[in-house]
Amino acid sequence: MQHDKIVVGLDIGTTKICALVGRKNEFGKLEILGMGKAVSEGVVRGIVSNIDKTVDAIKKAIRQAEEQSGINIGVVNVGIAGQHIKSLQHNGSITRASVDNEITQADVERLTSDMYRLVTPPGSQIIHVMPQDYKVDYEEGILDPVGMSGVRLEGNFHIITAQSTAINNIYKCVTKAGLEIDNLILEPLSSSMSVLSDEEKEAGVALIDIGGGTTDLAVFKDGIIRHAAVLPFGGNIITSDIKQGCLVMQNQAEQLKVKFGKAIAEEASEYEIVSIPGLRDRAPKEISLKNLAYIIEARMEEIIELVYAEIQRLGFQDKLAAGIVLTGGGSQLQNLVQLAEYVTGMDTRIGYPNEHLGKSKIEAVKSPMYATTVGLVLAGYRSVEDRTAQRGYEEPEPNHYRAAPEPRPVVPPAPQPIAAQPQQAAAKPEQEAPKKTSGAGDFFQKIISRTKGLLIDDFDDKQY
Repeated sequence: MQHDKIVVGLDIGTTKICALVGRKNEFGKLEILGMGKAVSEGVVRGIVSNIDKTVDAIKKAIRQAEEQSGINIGVVNVGIAGQHIKSLQHNGSITRASVDNEITQADVERLTSDMYRLVTPPGSQIIHVMPQDYKVDYEEGILDPVGMSGVRLEGNFHIITAQSTAINNIYKCVTKAGLEIDNLILEPLSSSMSVLSDEEKEAGVALIDIGGGTTDLAVFKDGIIRHAAVLPFGGNIITSDIKQGCLVMQNQAEQLKVKFGKAIAEEASEYEIVSIPGLRDRAPKEISLKNLAYIIEARMEEIIELVYAEIQRLGFQDKLAAGIVLTGGGSQLQNLVQLAEYVTGMDTRIGYPNEHLGKSKIEAVKSPMYATTVGLVLAGYRSVEDRTAQRGYEEPEPNHYRAAPEPRPVVPPAPQPIAAQPQQAAAKPEQEAPKKTSGAGDFFQKIISRTKGLLIDDFDDKQY
Protein backbone atom coordinates (compact mmCIF):
# COMPACT_ATOMS: atom_id res chain seq x y z
CA MET A 1 0.00 0.00 0.00
CA GLN A 2 1.14 3.56 -0.66
CA HIS A 3 1.05 4.63 2.99
CA ASP A 4 3.33 1.75 3.95
CA LYS A 5 6.26 3.16 1.97
CA ILE A 6 8.80 5.34 3.76
CA VAL A 7 10.94 7.96 2.01
CA VAL A 8 13.86 9.97 3.42
CA GLY A 9 14.97 13.40 2.18
CA LEU A 10 18.44 14.79 2.87
CA ASP A 11 19.07 18.51 2.34
CA ILE A 12 22.79 19.33 2.27
CA GLY A 13 22.57 23.10 2.71
CA THR A 14 25.03 25.87 3.45
CA THR A 15 23.81 26.58 6.99
CA LYS A 16 22.27 23.25 7.98
CA ILE A 17 22.02 19.62 6.94
CA CYS A 18 18.53 18.27 7.51
CA ALA A 19 17.11 14.76 7.19
CA LEU A 20 13.36 14.07 7.11
CA VAL A 21 11.67 10.67 7.34
CA GLY A 22 8.20 10.75 5.81
CA ARG A 23 5.31 8.44 5.07
CA LYS A 24 2.02 9.14 3.34
CA ASN A 25 -1.12 8.44 5.31
CA GLU A 26 -4.38 7.04 3.99
CA PHE A 27 -5.46 10.53 2.88
CA GLY A 28 -2.37 11.07 0.72
CA LYS A 29 -0.84 13.62 3.10
CA LEU A 30 2.76 13.44 4.20
CA GLU A 31 3.34 12.41 7.79
CA ILE A 32 6.77 13.29 9.17
CA LEU A 33 8.07 10.45 11.35
CA GLY A 34 11.42 11.94 12.29
CA MET A 35 13.74 14.85 11.68
CA GLY A 36 17.45 15.36 12.24
CA LYS A 37 19.50 18.56 11.95
CA ALA A 38 23.17 19.39 12.10
CA VAL A 39 25.21 22.53 11.56
CA SER A 40 26.76 22.52 8.08
CA GLU A 41 30.40 23.57 8.26
CA GLY A 42 31.70 21.87 5.12
CA VAL A 43 29.38 23.45 2.51
CA VAL A 44 29.93 26.87 0.94
CA ARG A 45 27.25 28.37 -1.34
CA GLY A 46 25.68 24.98 -1.94
CA ILE A 47 28.95 23.24 -2.87
CA VAL A 48 30.77 20.75 -0.65
CA SER A 49 34.13 22.22 0.34
CA ASN A 50 35.12 19.86 3.17
CA ILE A 51 34.31 16.16 2.85
CA ASP A 52 35.01 15.10 6.45
CA LYS A 53 32.98 17.89 8.09
CA THR A 54 30.08 17.26 5.74
CA VAL A 55 30.16 13.51 6.40
CA ASP A 56 30.12 14.09 10.17
CA ALA A 57 27.16 16.47 9.85
CA ILE A 58 25.26 13.99 7.67
CA LYS A 59 25.85 11.19 10.18
CA LYS A 60 24.63 13.38 13.03
CA ALA A 61 21.44 14.41 11.19
CA ILE A 62 20.72 10.84 10.09
CA ARG A 63 21.29 9.52 13.62
CA GLN A 64 18.79 12.00 15.05
CA ALA A 65 16.21 11.13 12.40
CA GLU A 66 16.67 7.40 13.07
CA GLU A 67 16.25 7.81 16.83
CA GLN A 68 13.12 9.91 16.42
CA SER A 69 11.46 7.75 13.77
CA GLY A 70 12.65 4.26 14.74
CA ILE A 71 13.73 3.66 11.13
CA ASN A 72 17.09 2.36 9.97
CA ILE A 73 17.90 4.72 7.09
CA GLY A 74 19.80 3.22 4.18
CA VAL A 75 18.72 5.20 1.09
CA VAL A 76 18.06 8.95 0.78
CA ASN A 77 16.89 11.51 -1.78
CA VAL A 78 19.44 14.32 -1.93
CA GLY A 79 19.14 17.89 -3.21
CA ILE A 80 21.77 19.72 -5.24
CA ALA A 81 22.27 23.45 -5.76
CA GLY A 82 25.05 25.91 -6.49
CA GLN A 83 26.08 28.49 -9.03
CA HIS A 84 27.27 25.71 -11.35
CA ILE A 85 23.66 24.75 -12.17
CA LYS A 86 22.83 25.54 -15.79
CA SER A 87 19.54 25.43 -17.67
CA LEU A 88 19.10 25.01 -21.42
CA GLN A 89 16.52 24.06 -24.04
CA HIS A 90 17.03 21.32 -26.61
CA ASN A 91 15.05 19.58 -29.34
CA GLY A 92 15.23 15.86 -30.11
CA SER A 93 13.50 13.41 -32.46
CA ILE A 94 13.20 9.73 -33.29
CA THR A 95 11.86 7.94 -36.37
CA ARG A 96 9.52 5.03 -35.78
CA ALA A 97 9.30 1.93 -37.95
CA SER A 98 5.64 2.13 -38.95
CA VAL A 99 2.91 4.72 -39.06
CA ASP A 100 0.25 2.10 -38.34
CA ASN A 101 1.45 1.29 -34.83
CA GLU A 102 0.48 3.67 -32.08
CA ILE A 103 3.09 5.66 -30.21
CA THR A 104 3.79 3.90 -26.93
CA GLN A 105 5.30 4.98 -23.65
CA ALA A 106 8.45 3.12 -24.65
CA ASP A 107 8.85 5.47 -27.64
CA VAL A 108 8.58 8.51 -25.38
CA GLU A 109 11.11 7.04 -22.94
CA ARG A 110 13.50 6.28 -25.80
CA LEU A 111 13.29 9.90 -26.96
CA THR A 112 13.86 11.15 -23.40
CA SER A 113 16.80 8.82 -22.79
CA ASP A 114 18.45 10.11 -25.97
CA MET A 115 18.63 13.55 -24.36
CA TYR A 116 20.87 12.20 -21.61
CA ARG A 117 23.47 11.39 -24.28
CA LEU A 118 23.84 15.00 -25.38
CA VAL A 119 27.35 16.40 -25.49
CA THR A 120 27.74 18.80 -22.57
CA PRO A 121 30.61 21.19 -21.79
CA PRO A 122 33.64 19.52 -20.21
CA GLY A 123 33.24 18.97 -16.49
CA SER A 124 29.42 18.99 -16.49
CA GLN A 125 26.71 16.37 -16.75
CA ILE A 126 22.94 16.21 -17.13
CA ILE A 127 20.88 15.69 -13.98
CA HIS A 128 17.34 16.39 -15.25
CA VAL A 129 15.57 16.09 -18.61
CA MET A 130 12.04 17.51 -18.51
CA PRO A 131 9.77 17.41 -21.58
CA GLN A 132 7.97 20.61 -22.56
CA ASP A 133 5.83 19.48 -25.51
CA TYR A 134 5.94 17.10 -28.48
CA LYS A 135 5.45 17.03 -32.25
CA VAL A 136 4.02 14.09 -34.16
CA ASP A 137 4.71 14.28 -37.90
CA TYR A 138 5.22 18.07 -37.54
CA GLU A 139 1.95 18.56 -35.64
CA GLU A 140 2.91 20.87 -32.77
CA GLY A 141 1.66 21.51 -29.27
CA ILE A 142 1.08 17.91 -28.16
CA LEU A 143 1.50 17.33 -24.43
CA ASP A 144 1.02 13.54 -24.43
CA PRO A 145 1.71 11.72 -27.73
CA VAL A 146 0.99 8.21 -26.39
CA GLY A 147 -1.74 6.54 -28.48
CA MET A 148 -1.28 8.74 -31.55
CA SER A 149 -0.11 7.50 -34.94
CA GLY A 150 2.94 8.88 -36.68
CA VAL A 151 6.41 8.12 -37.95
CA ARG A 152 8.42 11.08 -36.62
CA LEU A 153 8.24 11.94 -32.93
CA GLU A 154 9.89 15.15 -31.77
CA GLY A 155 10.13 16.78 -28.38
CA ASN A 156 11.24 20.03 -26.79
CA PHE A 157 13.12 19.41 -23.55
CA HIS A 158 14.29 21.50 -20.63
CA ILE A 159 17.70 20.18 -19.61
CA ILE A 160 19.51 20.99 -16.37
CA THR A 161 23.22 20.32 -15.97
CA ALA A 162 25.52 20.40 -12.95
CA GLN A 163 29.24 20.32 -12.39
CA SER A 164 30.60 16.78 -12.29
CA THR A 165 32.92 17.44 -9.37
CA ALA A 166 30.05 18.85 -7.28
CA ILE A 167 27.96 15.75 -8.01
CA ASN A 168 30.87 13.42 -7.22
CA ASN A 169 31.55 15.19 -3.92
CA ILE A 170 27.91 14.81 -2.87
CA TYR A 171 27.97 11.10 -3.73
CA LYS A 172 31.25 10.69 -1.87
CA CYS A 173 29.89 12.36 1.28
CA VAL A 174 26.67 10.34 1.30
CA THR A 175 28.52 7.08 0.61
CA LYS A 176 31.06 7.71 3.39
CA ALA A 177 28.13 8.30 5.73
CA GLY A 178 26.96 4.74 5.00
CA LEU A 179 24.03 5.70 2.76
CA GLU A 180 22.94 5.32 -0.84
CA ILE A 181 21.39 7.97 -3.09
CA ASP A 182 18.10 7.03 -4.72
CA ASN A 183 17.55 10.35 -6.52
CA LEU A 184 19.64 13.50 -6.95
CA ILE A 185 17.15 16.36 -7.31
CA LEU A 186 17.61 20.04 -8.08
CA GLU A 187 16.61 21.94 -4.95
CA PRO A 188 14.37 24.54 -6.68
CA LEU A 189 12.37 21.66 -8.15
CA SER A 190 11.95 19.98 -4.78
CA SER A 191 10.94 23.27 -3.15
CA SER A 192 8.33 23.85 -5.86
CA MET A 193 6.74 20.48 -5.10
CA SER A 194 6.12 21.45 -1.48
CA VAL A 195 4.94 25.08 -1.74
CA LEU A 196 3.39 25.55 -5.20
CA SER A 197 -0.06 24.43 -6.29
CA ASP A 198 -0.97 23.10 -9.72
CA GLU A 199 -3.07 26.20 -10.36
CA GLU A 200 -0.10 28.47 -9.75
CA LYS A 201 2.13 26.46 -12.06
CA GLU A 202 -0.54 26.60 -14.75
CA ALA A 203 -1.09 30.36 -14.41
CA GLY A 204 2.62 31.16 -14.24
CA VAL A 205 4.71 31.65 -11.11
CA ALA A 206 8.29 32.35 -10.08
CA LEU A 207 9.56 30.50 -7.03
CA ILE A 208 12.38 32.23 -5.16
CA ASP A 209 14.02 30.04 -2.51
CA ILE A 210 16.34 32.18 -0.35
CA GLY A 211 18.71 29.85 1.43
CA GLY A 212 21.81 30.41 3.48
CA GLY A 213 24.35 30.42 0.66
CA THR A 214 22.29 30.57 -2.54
CA THR A 215 19.03 31.92 -3.91
CA ASP A 216 17.25 29.45 -6.19
CA LEU A 217 14.83 30.44 -8.95
CA ALA A 218 12.31 28.24 -10.72
CA VAL A 219 9.86 29.66 -13.29
CA PHE A 220 6.69 27.73 -14.20
CA LYS A 221 4.17 28.41 -16.95
CA ASP A 222 1.35 26.22 -18.33
CA GLY A 223 2.15 23.61 -15.71
CA ILE A 224 5.71 23.14 -17.01
CA ILE A 225 9.01 24.38 -15.65
CA ARG A 226 10.46 26.90 -18.06
CA HIS A 227 13.67 27.96 -16.35
CA ALA A 228 15.82 27.21 -13.31
CA ALA A 229 18.80 29.15 -11.99
CA VAL A 230 20.89 29.44 -8.82
CA LEU A 231 22.36 32.75 -7.67
CA PRO A 232 25.40 32.71 -5.32
CA PHE A 233 23.79 35.03 -2.75
CA GLY A 234 21.72 34.13 0.28
CA GLY A 235 21.06 34.90 3.91
CA ASN A 236 24.69 34.45 4.93
CA ILE A 237 25.81 37.46 2.90
CA ILE A 238 23.29 39.60 4.78
CA THR A 239 24.78 38.35 8.05
CA SER A 240 28.25 39.28 6.79
CA ASP A 241 27.03 42.77 5.89
CA ILE A 242 25.63 43.23 9.41
CA LYS A 243 28.88 41.96 10.91
CA GLN A 244 30.93 44.48 8.97
CA GLY A 245 28.46 47.36 9.16
CA CYS A 246 27.79 47.10 12.89
CA LEU A 247 31.23 45.74 13.92
CA VAL A 248 29.83 42.75 15.83
CA MET A 249 30.62 39.05 15.98
CA GLN A 250 29.20 36.59 13.42
CA ASN A 251 26.77 34.94 15.82
CA GLN A 252 25.61 38.34 17.10
CA ALA A 253 24.98 39.50 13.53
CA GLU A 254 22.89 36.38 12.86
CA GLN A 255 20.79 36.96 15.97
CA LEU A 256 20.26 40.60 15.05
CA LYS A 257 19.06 39.58 11.59
CA VAL A 258 16.68 36.91 12.86
CA LYS A 259 15.20 38.70 15.86
CA PHE A 260 15.19 42.37 14.82
CA GLY A 261 15.86 42.45 11.08
CA LYS A 262 13.45 44.17 8.68
CA ALA A 263 13.62 44.31 4.90
CA ILE A 264 12.24 47.86 4.69
CA ALA A 265 14.07 50.55 6.65
CA GLU A 266 11.03 52.85 6.79
CA GLU A 267 9.24 50.29 8.96
CA ALA A 268 11.96 50.44 11.63
CA SER A 269 11.85 53.01 14.42
CA GLU A 270 14.68 55.49 14.83
CA TYR A 271 14.42 55.30 18.62
CA GLU A 272 14.75 51.54 19.02
CA ILE A 273 18.22 50.44 20.06
CA VAL A 274 19.59 47.01 20.86
CA SER A 275 22.46 46.57 23.29
CA ILE A 276 25.04 43.96 22.31
CA PRO A 277 27.43 42.56 24.94
CA GLY A 278 30.92 43.82 24.32
CA LEU A 279 34.10 41.83 24.16
CA ARG A 280 36.22 41.19 27.21
CA ASP A 281 36.45 44.24 29.52
CA ARG A 282 34.64 46.39 26.97
CA ALA A 283 31.39 48.30 27.23
CA PRO A 284 28.26 46.96 25.49
CA LYS A 285 27.68 48.11 21.91
CA GLU A 286 24.42 49.83 20.99
CA ILE A 287 22.91 49.08 17.57
CA SER A 288 20.18 51.20 16.01
CA LEU A 289 17.44 49.07 14.46
CA LYS A 290 17.02 51.75 11.80
CA ASN A 291 20.64 51.32 10.66
CA LEU A 292 20.25 47.55 10.85
CA ALA A 293 17.23 47.74 8.53
CA TYR A 294 19.14 49.92 6.06
CA ILE A 295 21.88 47.29 5.81
CA ILE A 296 19.39 44.45 5.28
CA GLU A 297 17.26 46.38 2.80
CA ALA A 298 20.24 47.28 0.59
CA ARG A 299 21.42 43.68 0.23
CA MET A 300 17.97 42.09 -0.04
CA GLU A 301 16.91 44.60 -2.68
CA GLU A 302 20.00 43.66 -4.69
CA ILE A 303 19.15 39.94 -4.49
CA ILE A 304 15.56 40.53 -5.63
CA GLU A 305 16.74 42.75 -8.49
CA LEU A 306 19.11 40.00 -9.70
CA VAL A 307 16.30 37.46 -9.65
CA TYR A 308 13.92 39.83 -11.43
CA ALA A 309 16.59 40.54 -14.07
CA GLU A 310 16.72 36.79 -14.74
CA ILE A 311 12.94 36.72 -15.14
CA GLN A 312 13.08 39.69 -17.51
CA ARG A 313 15.81 38.05 -19.56
CA LEU A 314 13.42 35.16 -20.18
CA GLY A 315 10.60 37.53 -21.11
CA PHE A 316 8.25 36.25 -18.37
CA GLN A 317 7.85 39.47 -16.37
CA ASP A 318 4.33 40.04 -17.80
CA LYS A 319 3.29 36.37 -18.12
CA LEU A 320 3.29 35.18 -14.51
CA ALA A 321 -0.27 35.62 -13.29
CA ALA A 322 0.48 33.97 -9.94
CA GLY A 323 3.38 36.34 -9.31
CA ILE A 324 6.19 35.37 -6.94
CA VAL A 325 6.36 32.84 -4.12
CA LEU A 326 9.13 33.34 -1.56
CA THR A 327 10.36 30.42 0.53
CA GLY A 328 13.46 29.26 2.36
CA GLY A 329 14.94 30.50 5.61
CA GLY A 330 15.68 33.95 4.19
CA SER A 331 12.01 34.53 3.37
CA GLN A 332 11.16 34.90 7.05
CA LEU A 333 12.53 38.46 7.20
CA GLN A 334 9.93 41.00 8.19
CA ASN A 335 8.44 43.11 5.36
CA LEU A 336 10.16 41.04 2.67
CA VAL A 337 6.88 40.51 0.81
CA GLN A 338 6.33 44.26 0.56
CA LEU A 339 9.89 44.80 -0.65
CA ALA A 340 9.55 42.15 -3.37
CA GLU A 341 6.27 43.65 -4.57
CA TYR A 342 7.84 47.13 -4.64
CA VAL A 343 10.90 46.01 -6.65
CA THR A 344 9.15 43.69 -9.12
CA GLY A 345 5.58 45.00 -9.23
CA MET A 346 4.34 41.39 -8.96
CA ASP A 347 2.03 39.79 -6.41
CA THR A 348 4.07 38.01 -3.77
CA ARG A 349 3.39 35.58 -0.96
CA ILE A 350 5.38 33.38 1.43
CA GLY A 351 5.39 29.67 0.56
CA TYR A 352 4.76 27.25 3.44
CA PRO A 353 4.90 23.46 2.93
CA ASN A 354 1.61 22.99 4.80
CA GLU A 355 -0.61 21.87 1.94
CA HIS A 356 1.03 18.47 1.60
CA LEU A 357 1.59 17.82 5.31
CA GLY A 358 -0.74 15.81 7.51
CA LYS A 359 -0.85 15.69 11.28
CA SER A 360 2.61 15.43 12.74
CA LYS A 361 4.26 15.81 16.12
CA ILE A 362 7.03 17.84 14.50
CA GLU A 363 5.54 21.29 13.92
CA ALA A 364 8.87 22.84 12.89
CA VAL A 365 8.65 21.33 9.40
CA LYS A 366 5.83 23.74 8.55
CA SER A 367 8.36 26.56 8.35
CA PRO A 368 9.58 27.81 4.93
CA MET A 369 13.05 26.84 6.14
CA TYR A 370 12.20 23.17 5.50
CA ALA A 371 10.43 23.57 2.16
CA THR A 372 13.33 21.98 0.27
CA THR A 373 13.58 18.96 2.60
CA VAL A 374 9.82 18.31 2.50
CA GLY A 375 9.98 18.61 -1.28
CA LEU A 376 12.76 16.01 -1.43
CA VAL A 377 10.51 13.53 0.36
CA LEU A 378 7.63 14.31 -2.03
CA ALA A 379 9.97 13.95 -5.02
CA GLY A 380 11.08 10.58 -3.68
CA TYR A 381 7.45 9.46 -3.53
CA ARG A 382 6.85 10.59 -7.10
CA SER A 383 9.89 8.58 -8.21
CA VAL A 384 8.52 5.52 -6.43
CA GLU A 385 5.16 5.96 -8.15
CA ASP A 386 6.80 6.33 -11.57
CA ARG A 387 8.85 3.17 -11.10
CA THR A 388 5.76 1.31 -9.92
CA ALA A 389 3.82 2.42 -13.01
CA GLN A 390 6.64 1.29 -15.32
CA ARG A 391 7.02 -2.13 -13.72
CA GLY A 392 3.35 -2.73 -13.23
CA TYR A 393 1.50 -3.15 -10.01
CA GLU A 394 2.19 -6.87 -9.85
CA GLU A 395 5.78 -6.26 -8.75
CA PRO A 396 6.07 -4.45 -5.40
CA GLU A 397 8.47 -1.58 -4.90
CA PRO A 398 11.58 -2.75 -3.02
CA ASN A 399 11.65 -1.48 0.54
CA HIS A 400 14.81 0.60 0.90
CA TYR A 401 13.80 1.98 4.26
CA ARG A 402 13.54 -0.86 6.72
CA ALA A 403 12.02 -0.40 10.14
CA ALA A 404 14.34 -0.73 13.06
CA PRO A 405 13.83 -4.05 14.87
CA GLU A 406 11.87 -3.76 18.09
CA PRO A 407 14.02 -4.33 21.15
CA ARG A 408 13.47 -7.82 22.51
CA PRO A 409 14.04 -8.69 26.19
CA VAL A 410 17.08 -10.82 26.70
CA VAL A 411 15.86 -14.08 28.29
CA PRO A 412 18.62 -16.23 29.79
CA PRO A 413 18.42 -19.89 28.86
CA ALA A 414 16.55 -21.97 31.38
CA PRO A 415 18.77 -24.37 33.38
CA GLN A 416 18.47 -27.93 32.14
CA PRO A 417 17.62 -30.48 34.88
CA ILE A 418 19.67 -33.62 35.21
CA ALA A 419 16.66 -35.73 34.29
CA ALA A 420 16.68 -34.06 30.90
CA GLN A 421 19.40 -36.45 29.73
CA PRO A 422 16.89 -38.96 28.36
CA GLN A 423 15.98 -36.37 25.71
CA GLN A 424 19.02 -37.55 23.85
CA ALA A 425 17.38 -40.92 23.65
CA ALA A 426 14.88 -39.37 21.25
CA ALA A 427 17.38 -40.24 18.58
CA LYS A 428 16.69 -43.97 19.20
CA PRO A 429 14.27 -44.31 16.30
CA GLU A 430 17.12 -43.30 14.01
CA GLN A 431 19.45 -45.72 15.78
CA GLU A 432 16.90 -48.54 15.47
CA ALA A 433 16.84 -48.00 11.76
CA PRO A 434 20.18 -49.66 10.91
CA LYS A 435 19.62 -52.31 8.35
CA LYS A 436 22.22 -54.84 9.60
CA THR A 437 24.42 -55.19 12.67
CA SER A 438 26.87 -57.87 13.57
CA GLY A 439 26.17 -60.36 16.39
CA ALA A 440 29.12 -59.08 18.44
CA GLY A 441 27.72 -55.60 18.21
CA ASP A 442 24.33 -56.80 19.58
CA PHE A 443 26.06 -58.57 22.43
CA PHE A 444 28.06 -55.56 23.56
CA GLN A 445 25.04 -53.31 23.11
CA LYS A 446 23.03 -55.46 25.52
CA ILE A 447 25.81 -55.38 28.11
CA ILE A 448 26.08 -51.57 27.93
CA SER A 449 22.32 -51.07 28.24
CA ARG A 450 22.14 -53.36 31.28
CA THR A 451 25.10 -51.62 32.90
CA LYS A 452 23.38 -48.26 32.41
CA GLY A 453 20.24 -49.62 34.06
CA LEU A 454 22.17 -50.83 37.10
CA LEU A 455 23.95 -47.50 37.46
CA ILE A 456 20.67 -45.58 37.31
CA ASP A 457 19.10 -47.92 39.88
CA ASP A 458 22.02 -47.37 42.26
CA PHE A 459 21.82 -43.60 41.71
CA ASP A 460 18.09 -43.59 42.47
CA ASP A 461 18.58 -45.67 45.64
CA LYS A 462 21.14 -43.16 46.94
CA GLN A 463 18.72 -40.32 46.28
CA TYR A 464 16.17 -41.86 48.62
